[in-house]
Amino acid sequence: MRQDKFIWASKVFFSALFVSALLTACGQGDTQKKPEASAAPPPPEVDVVTATPGSGVLTQDLPGRLQAYRTAEVRARVEGIVEKRLFTEGSEVKEGDALYQIYSANYQTAFDAAQSELANARQTLTRYQSLLESKAVSQQGYDLVEAKVKQADAVFSKAQEDLKNTRVPAPIAGRIGRSKVSEGALVGRSEATHLATIEQIDPLYANFNQSGADLLRLKQAIKAGKLKRSRSTRVELVLEDGSIYPQPGELLFADLAVDPGTGSVSLRAVFPNPQRELLPGMFVSVRLPQADVDNTIRLPQRAIQATPQGQMVMVVDAQGKVTPRPVKTGSMAGSDFIITEGLQGGERVIVNGLQKARPGSVVKAVPLSEDRRQKTGDSTTPPKANSNL
Repeated sequence: MRQDKFIWASKVFFSALFVSALLTACGQGDTQKKPEASAAPPPPEVDVVTATPGSGVLTQDLPGRLQAYRTAEVRARVEGIVEKRLFTEGSEVKEGDALYQIYSANYQTAFDAAQSELANARQTLTRYQSLLESKAVSQQGYDLVEAKVKQADAVFSKAQEDLKNTRVPAPIAGRIGRSKVSEGALVGRSEATHLATIEQIDPLYANFNQSGADLLRLKQAIKAGKLKRSRSTRVELVLEDGSIYPQPGELLFADLAVDPGTGSVSLRAVFPNPQRELLPGMFVSVRLPQADVDNTIRLPQRAIQATPQGQMVMVVDAQGKVTPRPVKTGSMAGSDFIITEGLQGGERVIVNGLQKARPGSVVKAVPLSEDRRQKTGDSTTPPKANSNL
């Protein structure tokens, strides 16, 4: 009886084990099914501009340095001990503001004495005038008294001016720098001591130079009819970080002679500086309009690539395929290059996303917006361009 129960239990156990193995095998078969093939990734997007012939203004970026519009040295006009400095270094001062107080007691004494002497001389002259009318004094005696009045008046004027100058005034309005003297210093002995410097920095001058050879080539191109002389006097300022100063300036003059030492012509422009962002002595580049040109193609700097074989751009055709195109550049038109060879017009040229655009690859061309162009167009260093006009 026990043996029959044991046989029956064994049959049940092996049946359950067989069913479990069968289910496991079916599950493994389902998991080993091959997944469906994933969809191909979309082509990368690139920003493009369409090469369109049009007019432009040729420009040249010329190195220069900023200079204060006016500079004045504050000097002691009388001798004495500096009692007090009356300004804050680096602040704005107005013309006529008192900047220093020089010890004035002796000048006050001299002024009072000169004033009293002048009053006595004038009283004497008034008395002599009535005596002259009654012939009580001679004309010569009257003339001597009159001369003493003039002399006393001169002494009084000098004493008055000296007393006034014990409070050293600002000769111009502007920003004053650090003080060159401190309280207790003796100033004005044998020379007008330099106390401080005031600079007017709104507006500011930009002094820069242009190569005499470049200027000659420009004139020859205009004379030959290749270019038209630009009548614009508006100039731009390119700061050391490559950004454009938001306030345009105006060209004031260009020297009529070439400096024999440098072979260049000196020019000057003036720029507004209401926020005091610009400071004298800063190195800048002045973007100077050179000439007007018609029927020319302009491209942003980022679109031009420099290779050992020369300059080139990446063009996207109608099927979205990228093709390299050799080009040649000439002068600048603002922050853009003038294309002299390689493009006919109508080509879609890649500006942003060049790292994703391999020759022969397919891309999605997206027109570059003006806002995005302004944000990205000035942030790269341009490749070297042909400077021949």
